[in-house]
Amino acid sequence: MAHDLRCYRCGTSLDALTLPLARLDECPQCRVHLHVCRMCERFAPRKPKGCSEEDAIEVRDKKGANFCDYFKPSARAYDSAEQTAEQAARSQLDSLFKK
Repeated sequence: MAHDLRCYRCGTSLDALTLPLARLDECPQCRVHLHVCRMCERFAPRKPKGCSEEDAIEVRDKKGANFCDYFKPSARAYDSAEQTAEQAARSQLDSLFKK
């Protein structure tokens, strides 16, 4: 059943995974955990706790697997512009250190 989810880190389709995502589910491509704040609809980096849910317990590692009961995967978690900026920064560092 297609659900249009993509890995927040690499953009790989997660249609092969069943919902709800388990705490330790990983992206089939880049192997990051998916039950993480960065993958959630409620992820709000501008909020004090990084979450739009007032009752959620603060999670410090927004990219680490967690037990949050409010977790709901977001189809908008992958941001290609963010990934392009990250790749450009890595390229600049690599050229600076001549990798």
